[in-house]
Amino acid sequence: MRINSRDELNHLQEYYSSRVNAQKKRILVCAGTGCVAGGSLLIYDRLKELMEEKGICCEVVLEEEPHDPSLHSAGNDGCGCKDQPVGLKKSGCHGFCEMGPLLRIDPEGLLYIKVKVEDCEEIIERSILKDEIVEHLVYQDQSLKSYPKQEDIPFYKKQTRVALEYCGHINAESVKEYIAEGGYSAVAKALFDMTPQQIVDEITDSCLRGRGGGGFPTGRKWAQVLRQPEEIKYVVCNGDEGDPGAFMDRSMMEGEPHRVLEGMLISGIATGAHYGYIYVRAEYPLAVSRLQNAIDQATEIGLLGENILGSGFDFTVKISQGAGAFVCGEGSALTSSIEGNRGMPRVKPPRTVEKGLFEKPTVLNNVETFCNVAPIILKGADWYKTMGPANNHGTKAFALTGNVNNTGLIEVPMGTTLREVIFDIGGGVKGGDFKAVQIGGPSGGCLCISATEDHLDMHLDFDSLKKVGAMIGSGGLVVMNDKSCMVEVARFFMNFTQNESCGKCVPCREGTKRMLELLTDITEGRGTMEHLDMLGELSQTISDTALCGLGKTAAFPVVSTMKYFREEYIAHVVDKKCPAGQCKALVNLQIDPDLCRGCTKCARLCPVSAITGELKKPHTIDVSKCIKCGTCKDGCPFHAIY
Repeated sequence: MRINSRDELNHLQEYYSSRVNAQKKRILVCAGTGCVAGGSLLIYDRLKELMEEKGICCEVVLEEEPHDPSLHSAGNDGCGCKDQPVGLKKSGCHGFCEMGPLLRIDPEGLLYIKVKVEDCEEIIERSILKDEIVEHLVYQDQSLKSYPKQEDIPFYKKQTRVALEYCGHINAESVKEYIAEGGYSAVAKALFDMTPQQIVDEITDSCLRGRGGGGFPTGRKWAQVLRQPEEIKYVVCNGDEGDPGAFMDRSMMEGEPHRVLEGMLISGIATGAHYGYIYVRAEYPLAVSRLQNAIDQATEIGLLGENILGSGFDFTVKISQGAGAFVCGEGSALTSSIEGNRGMPRVKPPRTVEKGLFEKPTVLNNVETFCNVAPIILKGADWYKTMGPANNHGTKAFALTGNVNNTGLIEVPMGTTLREVIFDIGGGVKGGDFKAVQIGGPSGGCLCISATEDHLDMHLDFDSLKKVGAMIGSGGLVVMNDKSCMVEVARFFMNFTQNESCGKCVPCREGTKRMLELLTDITEGRGTMEHLDMLGELSQTISDTALCGLGKTAAFPVVSTMKYFREEYIAHVVDKKCPAGQCKALVNLQIDPDLCRGCTKCARLCPVSAITGELKKPHTIDVSKCIKCGTCKDGCPFHAIY
């Protein structure tokens, strides 16, 4: 059925909403990449099989709409089941990745964690048929307090979901469920109640800033494209998420693809663009599949294509798959890749808003930015500005990973402190004390900070991070404990950046290579104080002269770690020691005779027979034979090896 008017869209929203509400229960199985890897699709199939065996009316897709528009009313039951159906849905990422596979049951809002296929029968018998809670699947904190409802779990309690609003709450593969939640209402408002300039003004007034890197004002970018006299313009969505540890955009594309399309469509209406492209790295096959499914569904019912909602406005969207080049996250390299050329940045000006894709004016925003557009149009700029500090309004999604108890996908108001994210939402540091956090990845900057009160209470927003020499980036947030070597962290990111350099400009191509060599020397015991001086000089030169953002931010990990952890660099080059014990070349393992009990376990574990000693007497390590693998240290039951 094609939707030909705003009234028809409203009728369908009412009807689909009534169909969702008519479901006695709704089982949402997380079908994001993480949970799928953990077997969630097997859980989905088993639940469906059990419901069929037990004669439970199972509704995996909403019933087709009745042909008579008069039947599009709340309360109409279009399902042929005698009893109220139970909805079974493949949802997007629920966020609590540490506890997956995850399963949510509505309307109660129950969240079951670490679900296995063998749990399915108990879930059906108790939670679906008897309205009981399966206690052993409920989240418990360290004090063993249980949290049956998702919204009560500390991980979720301090979050505010705007961009991730529908992830984990609707069927990620159904346009009908998206419409039931009010989907595409913002498009209708933009088409019929607003002029292009009013749309741009609303986005500008909201202070929405690009969520993919530097935080450029979205409204200003749209206004620049709107002013261009060219007849052909483009809207491009940057889904080339290449930062280590980042998976925010992937989760949005997988879990709420229609929200991405709606944001792009509104951008097209606002700027007079009729063609859209979504650039997604090929390593995201599930995101590509869900996006293509969404495009096909929206086109089939007339929400994409020609004469959308009878307005006369046309807009089409295509997917372009990237080959995994990190540099293609940069705007001009991305558009070059879509055109079929090698993904390499170019000198600016002209900017993308003037000459972007196919040399035409182009709006280029990332996935999260587009996911914020529809709620701003529907609820207004004033609503959006109730969240976050001045000039940093709204929310930000982060991929919380590393040495933290609760890893996963989170979304918090701009200005939330690092302490709240790590300790309240993340549940604290795992495996040691807090030492540092890497924010934003190489593309947005890397900030490593010491565990001082000032740093833990730092606000996570564009301007606060800029003051300490960092950028919020796309939103990767990696927590590190006191067992992390900050010199090795800098070397790791420099190795990543050097490998991903496109090689077009000399500062990035050669400069990052020289910096990697210097850092390798330091971690392997060949470093001198002169190495530190050269690192500082190279960092400044590359940042000043590199062609694109990748090169200009390549030295950030080195600059920040040398600023906040200079004593570790000194220990590496002067004392020839790695304080964290991570750089093998600088580790000289020894056995404390006062702690050693002579159990011989270390000698039996050593792969090169470097440990000798008699039973029940202290052992010794022959440093000339030791390969510093650390197997003995990890296996010692008395912690006698250091």
